[in-house]
Amino acid sequence: MKLDSKVPSGPLSEKWDIHKNNLKLVSPKNKRKFSVIVVGTGLAGASAAASLGELGYKVTTFCIQDSPRRAHSIAAQGGINAAKNYQNDNDSIWRLFYDTIKGGDYRAREANVYRLAQVSNNIIDQAVAQGVPFAREYGGYFANRSFGGALVSRTFYARGQTGQQLLLGAYSALMRQVDEGTVNLLPRREMVDLVVINGKARGVVVRNLITGELESYWADAVILATGGYGVAYYLSTNAINSNGSAIWKAHKKGAFFGNPCYVQIHPTCIPRSGDYQSKLTLMSESLRNDGRVWVPKKKGDKRHPNDIPEEERDYYLERKYPTYGNMVPRDVASRNAKMVCDEGRGVGETGMAVYLDFRDAIRDFGRETIEERYGNLFEMYKEITGEDAYEVPMRIYPAVHYTMGGLWVDYNLMSTIPGLFVLGEANFSDHGANRLGASALMQGLADGYFVIPYTIGDYFASTQLEKVNEEHEAFKEAKEEARKFYEKLLSIKGNKTVREFHRELGDIMWNKVGMSRNEQGLKEAIEEIKKLRQEFWNNVRVAGEMNTMNKNLEMAGRVADFLEIGELMAIDALHRKESCGGHFREESQTPEGEALRDDENFSYVAAWEFKELGDWELHKEELKFEYVTPTQRSYK
Repeated sequence: MKLDSKVPSGPLSEKWDIHKNNLKLVSPKNKRKFSVIVVGTGLAGASAAASLGELGYKVTTFCIQDSPRRAHSIAAQGGINAAKNYQNDNDSIWRLFYDTIKGGDYRAREANVYRLAQVSNNIIDQAVAQGVPFAREYGGYFANRSFGGALVSRTFYARGQTGQQLLLGAYSALMRQVDEGTVNLLPRREMVDLVVINGKARGVVVRNLITGELESYWADAVILATGGYGVAYYLSTNAINSNGSAIWKAHKKGAFFGNPCYVQIHPTCIPRSGDYQSKLTLMSESLRNDGRVWVPKKKGDKRHPNDIPEEERDYYLERKYPTYGNMVPRDVASRNAKMVCDEGRGVGETGMAVYLDFRDAIRDFGRETIEERYGNLFEMYKEITGEDAYEVPMRIYPAVHYTMGGLWVDYNLMSTIPGLFVLGEANFSDHGANRLGASALMQGLADGYFVIPYTIGDYFASTQLEKVNEEHEAFKEAKEEARKFYEKLLSIKGNKTVREFHRELGDIMWNKVGMSRNEQGLKEAIEEIKKLRQEFWNNVRVAGEMNTMNKNLEMAGRVADFLEIGELMAIDALHRKESCGGHFREESQTPEGEALRDDENFSYVAAWEFKELGDWELHKEELKFEYVTPTQRSYK
C-alpha cells in the first residue's frame, strides 16, 4: 500500500486555504443524514463533537470517565501556544511553525505543522469567547509566558490550570449540543473494537463499565480522540486510566501506526518516591521561566541545598546552552538531567533528581509575583512532598509524559482505514520526534475546532456509504471477539496480579526503551516483552466477573494491549538507527552528547502495518522539506 499524505500543492502559507477551497461540501440539510462517533472527550474529542454537532451532524460520543470534565486534558498546566505576537517580540506564524518543526527534530510534515501554526490564533479567540480565564496584564491585555524551544513569549495560560480551563470551555460547548439534541453523550464506556465493513470504519463495540455489557453503535464515520499510550511505561505523568487500547484495536483492524518509538520524557516532574506509586506528578514546564536548574559541582554532595554556595553550584543548562538556558526543549533538558545524575551529582535520597530553584526569582520579583504566576503549582508540590518550594528548591527528574507517535493520518486527519479519523495525541501528525511545550493543547483544539469540521464533510460528500446497523454480521463478530477476549482473561486464574505485570513491563520499557536506547538493550526488550506477554496469558489473575463493574478486568484488557504496544515501540526504536528528538540511540550522538540525526537514511515517517502478533510490515512516508533546511539542532 502506498501512503498518500494528501498534502495539497501550492505555497506553504496557502496550502490550507487552497485545500479548503477544493474540499467538497455537505449542505446543512444533508448534514442531518450523517452520523459520527467520537471516542474520547478530552480537548480534541470534546471540541470535535461540539463542532460537528453544531454543524448539524448526528454525533454519539463516548468517554471512560463519569464526565467529560475528568478527561486527562485537565492535567495540562503551563499553557497553550499561539502566534498572536501580543508581546511585540517579533513572533509570527512562520516563527511558531519553524520552532515547532525544529523542536520535532525535522521529523514532521511541513504542511501539517504550518497549518497548526496558522489556526493557533483562532483557538485563542474561540477559548476567550467561551469564557476561558486566561491570565492578563495589569492593563487588561492577555499575558504570555515563554516555553522551551522558543525565544519569544507566545504561551497563553491560566495560572497552572490551563488544560482544565480550556477543557471546561470545550465541555460547555459540548454540553450545549447535548442539550440541543445533536450530540448523544455516553459516559463510562470503553471502546473494545472498531467495526470495519467493506473496508470502511462504520462503528464501534464498547463495554459499559458499570454493567459490563457489550454494546454496538454504528455510524458513517468514526473519530478517535483517545490520547496517547505513555502508560505502557506504568509510571508516567498520565492518569493510570489513560490507555492506548482504542487506537491499538484500530491498528489491528488495518490502521497503520506511525512512529511508535517517539515518546516524550518531561524534564520537570516530581521524582519517584517508592514502588507504591501508580503515577508521577508533572510540575509545569512554565516553572523553568523563573526557576533555575542546578546540581552541586561535586559528586555525592549531600549538603542542604541552601548551604551550597553559588560558586559550588552547576547551572548546567545555562552553562551548556547560553542562548536558551533553562528553556531548552524537553528532550534536551531531560537528557542533561540524566547525564548529571549518572555522573553522581544527582540530589535527594535516591540521587535521581536535580534542583529547580526560585531563590533568585523571589529576590528579583518578590514572593507575591511568584505566587501569582505559579501559586497552585507550589501548593501541589508542598502537598505531595511536604516541602515549601519558596524556602527550599524543588527536586525534579524526567518522566514519561507524551507520545508523539500514534495512528498514521493524512492531511485530512484520516487513517489508512477510510472513515476512521484520528485527532490530538492519538495521531502522529504534528510534533515529529519531540513536542514543544504548550503545543499539545494547541493541536488537540486545532484538530477538533478547525480541521475535522472541514475534512470530514469532504469524506461524506465523496464516499458512497451503504446502509448498515448493529445487526450487521461485522458487529456481531466484533462483539463475540470482545466477549471471548474478556472471558479468556477471567478464566486464567493465575498467581500474579495485573498490576504486577504492568509494573514489570514498565521497568523493561523505562530501562531499555526509555531516555536512552541502544541496539543490545532494544533486542533484549523485545524478547523480554514477548516472554512477559506469554506469562501474562498463562499466569494473570483477574478477579470478579464480566457482566458487572470490574476494575480489574478493565485494567487487564489495557495491560494486554500495552504488552503488544510495547513490543512495536521497541521494534520501531531498533530499526531507527539515528537519534532524533525524544528517540536517543546511544550509537548516534555528537561528541558533545547531543542527538545526531541521519537525514540521508531516516527522513521519513515509519508507518507500521499489523500482520499478526509479532509481525509488522514497515511503510515509509518520505518527508520533503521545501521551506526549511534540516540542520543539526542547536540551542546554544
